[in-house]
Amino acid sequence: MGKITGFLEIERHDRVYAPVAERVKNYNEFVVPLSDKDLGDQAARCMNCGIPYCHGTGSAQPGAPGCPVNNQIPDWNDLVYQGNWQEASRNLHSTNNFPEFTGRICPAPCEASCTLNIDDNPVTIKTIECAIVDRAWENGWLVPELASVKTGQSVAVIGAGPAGLACAQQLARAGHDVHVYEKLAKAGGLLRYGIPDFKMEKHLIDRRVAQMEAEGVTFHYNAPVGGNAAGAVDPAELLKQYDAVALTGGAEYPRDLPIPGRELSGIHFAMDFLTQQNRRVSGEAVNGADILATGKHVVVIGGGDTGSDCIGTSIRQGATSVTQIEIMAAPPEKEDKGLTWPNWPMKMRTSSSQAEGAVREFAVLTQSFTGENGAVKQLDCVRVDAKFQPIPGTEFTLQADLVLLAMGFVSPVKQGLLEKLGVALDPRGNVSADLSHFTTSVDKVFAAGDMRRGQSLVVWAIREGRLCARAIDQFLMGSTTLPK
Repeated sequence: MGKITGFLEIERHDRVYAPVAERVKNYNEFVVPLSDKDLGDQAARCMNCGIPYCHGTGSAQPGAPGCPVNNQIPDWNDLVYQGNWQEASRNLHSTNNFPEFTGRICPAPCEASCTLNIDDNPVTIKTIECAIVDRAWENGWLVPELASVKTGQSVAVIGAGPAGLACAQQLARAGHDVHVYEKLAKAGGLLRYGIPDFKMEKHLIDRRVAQMEAEGVTFHYNAPVGGNAAGAVDPAELLKQYDAVALTGGAEYPRDLPIPGRELSGIHFAMDFLTQQNRRVSGEAVNGADILATGKHVVVIGGGDTGSDCIGTSIRQGATSVTQIEIMAAPPEKEDKGLTWPNWPMKMRTSSSQAEGAVREFAVLTQSFTGENGAVKQLDCVRVDAKFQPIPGTEFTLQADLVLLAMGFVSPVKQGLLEKLGVALDPRGNVSADLSHFTTSVDKVFAAGDMRRGQSLVVWAIREGRLCARAIDQFLMGSTTLPK
């Protein structure tokens, strides 16, 4: 463990953000790293508990407390406290292929389940994780891991999001010939095209892709599998060409709001808005007409991370005002530890983007959109009770020139790949795949990540990608040495 009395002597001290007035001028990351001394002190606070819930349970079931990828958190906290950063990196990477992603955008269920969170002072696990991997890259410790023996087996991975990348990297390291098919111009999925650069700069993805290419992974870009678009790949041909196929395409079908006035211009899905800005930042061409918040009254419908990303992006584009509405009631300011710990608690949280100047409204239902000359100008809203029923007499309006729908994703897109493969779907419309073996209803076709489990966190995508790779290796070779 760290220092035996560390948690008694040292207060929690975490990374801070650059000032709002400074950070909203660009799309760069704005988290200020801790010093080496502070990192060592924070690692010293780790208690190495008898039952370290921060580890996770080793289960792939949703709702399990702690870290879904089972990071050995007390171990690498102690290594940081001892100053052994290289060994800390080796330990961290033994369970997580991409800790620079999770160290930036994971909501850190590990900290929620930390024993010190019982009195609201958890170890700064996410900050230490990010510092370990950033130092590893700076010192050249992360080199391609080449398989010592090639198996002669080939695998197609469809989708280059975090699940697909983790699956592909593990399979390549096991000696298989791995080909990743990605419909877009670059790898990363929503990591690249959905999450704003101010939360995670995209050179971090490029760096990992280069490592994977050196390990033997072949990437095929602008290569949608299924469908009739130019460059589309026939999934039947992939089944003939490869010994196994992994479906890791994500859950991209957005939840809509079919109410009167939905046809008005100026109402867009959040991901269309975010993807455009990410393309601008990276110098890629923007598809379709520009969706911009500049000089507009923006209303974001949906209170999750995607809605928060829309807020930060709108503010950087120069929105006149930004309002975020949520149909759920405002959560409590502080959770009841006796009822929630070590599970993820519902409580009031304010994201960095929300702190930049958004107005937040809870328990609000949008009943209709109204507009002028075919363009949205107003939301007609009403307050709702605990059963989401309108409360008479609470009607109000919100001015809006741009409305962004950030209400989550329903399921994977069915048209094209899934329809042509004919894989069975579960009752929620996701690809039905066995949780132990990740096998679908189609022979030698596997599924992992959001395409299998539905919309979830990046850390779950990485976890499922790793488990799927292990299952495929077992399927191809009869045994596997890949870790769970």
